[in-house]
Amino acid sequence: MKEIRPDELELLSKDSYILIDLRDEVSFNNGRLPGAVRLSESLVIEQYKEYEGDKTLIIYCLRGEASRRVVEELEEYDVEAVSLKGGYNAWLLNKIQKEEIKDNIDECITSLYNEKIYTKFEKAIKDYQLISAKDKIAVCISGGKDSMLMAKLFMILKSKNEYDFEPVFLVMDPGYNSFNRKVIENNAKKLEIPIEIFETQIFDSVDNIEKSPCYICARMRRGYLYNEAKLRGCNKIALGHHYDDVIETILMGMLYGGQVQTMMPKLRSTNFEGMELIRPLYYIREDDIIDFRDYNGLNFIQCACHFTETCETCHTDGTTSSKRLETKKLIARLKNDIPDVEENIFRSVENVNLNGIVKYKNKKGE
Repeated sequence: MKEIRPDELELLSKDSYILIDLRDEVSFNNGRLPGAVRLSESLVIEQYKEYEGDKTLIIYCLRGEASRRVVEELEEYDVEAVSLKGGYNAWLLNKIQKEEIKDNIDECITSLYNEKIYTKFEKAIKDYQLISAKDKIAVCISGGKDSMLMAKLFMILKSKNEYDFEPVFLVMDPGYNSFNRKVIENNAKKLEIPIEIFETQIFDSVDNIEKSPCYICARMRRGYLYNEAKLRGCNKIALGHHYDDVIETILMGMLYGGQVQTMMPKLRSTNFEGMELIRPLYYIREDDIIDFRDYNGLNFIQCACHFTETCETCHTDGTTSSKRLETKKLIARLKNDIPDVEENIFRSVENVNLNGIVKYKNKKGE
């Protein structure tokens, strides 16, 4: 079974191979090798078992396990195929360690992306009064594109001295593998974000939970963040949820939960007295975050829990159980016929007419 390292791949002519990505749709859309096409394991075998072209098939997955299986099966059909050693993870780490940021990120945000990103960041803070005098805010960084951008926005805001607050750039390691930990640390160094990392064993705790492990994991992570922020003297935690997260949550609540509710721009904690959660990316579109990421050649981790970090648990059959992804696709389809559908969904929870509601619950759930 043949393998190729990421640094060896860089030496090959792009016309000499075909790149095939075995990962699920969400992972593929969030980051992939340039020129790659996405196919499931079964489709690769079906489409290429009689392949006689002159280009080498280079196949990769997340960590190089599923791709090795596919290459071994293709070899039985005498097809020239190679597995990318270490998979997408190895390629990404190699890329991050070698490349430098091509532009000044702060300047890029406040000039090229001022209207789409920074102005909307400031507007959310003003509209929802997310920052008050003497606030100490734990800017919670998961390592993904949204939270990393949020950290840079807070750094720029602090440098302008328009608000009297102190940011703490907090990273929780819930049990990341060594690769994801390195990616977060390398990106923070590259972006000059002074992160503070604390460790937990959350991933190990939820490994054996069969029912709703993701929900329990999310609740545990939120609790640890509140607790650690409070220990550092913070009175607020900031999370990187954006506009698209908000409208998807509204629609998901209606379609899957039978309720009308939204992801609030700020929320007082009921379990941690004096603590408040804020979402300063509330007005920022995900497409603009992605555009900013790609323009600057940045690469971030995606979901890194034990349920998605191994090739065996990826949705390599081309399907997904993600209700959020299905909701995202639904909104995209609706937009073809209703151009303002996203804004209408967002505004629907601002323009609630109680006279048009059969019944509703108060803060006590009554």
